[in-house]
Amino acid sequence: MSDSTDLRVRFAPSPTGYLHVGGARTALFNWLYARRHGGTFVLRIEDTDRARSSTEHTRAILDGMIWLGLDWDEGPYHQADGLDRHRADALRMLEADKAYRCFCSAGVLDEKRAAAQARKENWRYDRHCLRNVTPEESARRAAAGEPHTIRFFVPEGKTEWDDAVHGVVSFANADLEDFIILRSDGTPIYNLAVVSDDIEMRITLVLRGDDHISNTPKQILLYRALDAAVPRFAHVPMILGADGKRLSKRHGATAIGEYEDQGILPQAMVNFLALIGWGPGEEREIFTIDELIERFSLEGIVRKAGVFDPTKLEWLNGQHLSRTPALELEPMVTEKLVNAGLVTHTELDERRDWYLHLIDLLKERARNLDDFLRQARPYFAPGVAYDDEALAKHWKNAEETAARMRALHDRFATVSESDWNPEGLEPVLRALADELGTSAAKLIHPARVAVTGMNVSPSIFQVLTALGKKKTLTRLEQAIERIPAAAGQVAP
Repeated sequence: MSDSTDLRVRFAPSPTGYLHVGGARTALFNWLYARRHGGTFVLRIEDTDRARSSTEHTRAILDGMIWLGLDWDEGPYHQADGLDRHRADALRMLEADKAYRCFCSAGVLDEKRAAAQARKENWRYDRHCLRNVTPEESARRAAAGEPHTIRFFVPEGKTEWDDAVHGVVSFANADLEDFIILRSDGTPIYNLAVVSDDIEMRITLVLRGDDHISNTPKQILLYRALDAAVPRFAHVPMILGADGKRLSKRHGATAIGEYEDQGILPQAMVNFLALIGWGPGEEREIFTIDELIERFSLEGIVRKAGVFDPTKLEWLNGQHLSRTPALELEPMVTEKLVNAGLVTHTELDERRDWYLHLIDLLKERARNLDDFLRQARPYFAPGVAYDDEALAKHWKNAEETAARMRALHDRFATVSESDWNPEGLEPVLRALADELGTSAAKLIHPARVAVTGMNVSPSIFQVLTALGKKKTLTRLEQAIERIPAAAGQVAP
């Protein structure tokens, strides 16, 4: 570890599940703050729950962070590697009379808890072993191998801190029971392990979800009992679904890996996550990662819960797609096209300049990477798959539409290869529309359906240029043959 005493933050996920939206946002906030202030971002895998932890989940957490671009400066450390230190810290507090052994069995505790519930009372541990077992007897019984836990002795008074998000938060110590810090099998309870690790790693700011806020007074008491500096705390409100309930699977994908599979760009996901529960202090919503680093502050974190809006994520992703250079999008788009069997790497390499131009053409209307596959199909597929809605809307009058497409085909056939570009094609189409006594739209829309099969596309002249003269004329011929049958399918 570094010897620096500057800002040190950590992200400490549990590998009992995948990296979800809430955890990813916590990691992002810590990362942004560390990068903003030149601090150290530590990654620690809290894997002391051996029964529920898995290497698969650990790998998914690391992969998710790598995809988001959240590089860590130290780690990943594993909490399980600190078990000896955790036990030693518990024993230090025991020797200092800040903790004591508890020999009460789980059965006895359950009976007391049930009796209190029957009386409609809240039950806290009654300090039976502190009151009735002398230190000498405690040591003797422990030496004899009698099962026991170690409980922290909660002092009188109150525990409070100035939270960077919520302001001053105060808990009455009387509301805290003497909580267990070491189980009977010698493994640490969460609060002890976290504090021991944060002390060891010299964490100066604990920035996490406010579902941990009830743990904070216990952890502050442990810091003090171990004669360690208490870090600053910042608790970020939870993320809710649009229905106001805690985010879950029913609101859509929540594991970060699923969004990658859905064609979301990592920079769009970072932009989206940053704006859930944090405000930059300005009206704009599109930010690069560097701009987020420059603007991020704890003061910008709001106290109310953030809302996960998948529609906004889709919109943001589209904005980032349209702003991303084709060269950067190319590997991701290529993966989609090749995996779909639409084209090969060799074919794309042979027409690389054309292909990059096509990506630039299609990205303006893409909301995710899968949209490239849908939009690109007409440029690679041997034929056209006609959309029924497009046929119904633009090929209604078979005889008239076929005649116009025939005229357009014949007129385009006279255009030279050197003039086969938007500047050369548009005047030709508009002049033909004037000759036919109709609007340019009456040619453009049916022609779009003829060459792409779709209702919507980039500018028809850009599309024709990308398709090339030969393919354009072939598809117009195929459309002229298809139009009567297609028009017959349209309901009057």
